[in-house]
Amino acid sequence: MSDVATIKETLERNAKAVSLRPAVGQNTARTRAILRSGLACDVEEGPWKIVVGVGEKSGGTNAGPNPGVLGRGALASCLVLGYAMWAARLDVPITSLTVDVEADYDRRGELGVADEVPPGYLQVRCIVTIDSPAPREAVMRMLDTADKYSSYRDVYARAHDVRREVRFV
Repeated sequence: MSDVATIKETLERNAKAVSLRPAVGQNTARTRAILRSGLACDVEEGPWKIVVGVGEKSGGTNAGPNPGVLGRGALASCLVLGYAMWAARLDVPITSLTVDVEADYDRRGELGVADEVPPGYLQVRCIVTIDSPAPREAVMRMLDTADKYSSYRDVYARAHDVRREVRFV
């Protein structure tokens, strides 16, 4: 069985499972960040461990990619993998696929020197470059479907209830 056929079969089986038993698809993801010296931290989840830091211009030591790189990378990778999954499900062949994420920002907001400037991004653009022998209408339908159901695109596009809980040692 080809990779595309395996992907399609797996995704269809998973979709059927959560349709029949919604609780199967409900869980809580937990990721931990542990501070290191030099404005760096270890980000851990399950078997994965990534060093994250800030650059020297921000007082750090360049120990790893900064949170913005990971956030933009999470969006770009979620989109590119989601497009590949929906392409398999909708029988849209892909020859090549790249997603570039561009994010405009103004550091004055993050540094607290201009309250009228938000600390986050001012605009985020996702540039999709795709080569497919399928008709453009089929490719666009696949991309639109994938965008509609993209979990990390949703994180960027929709406001979420973010809460803080503090535990003192």
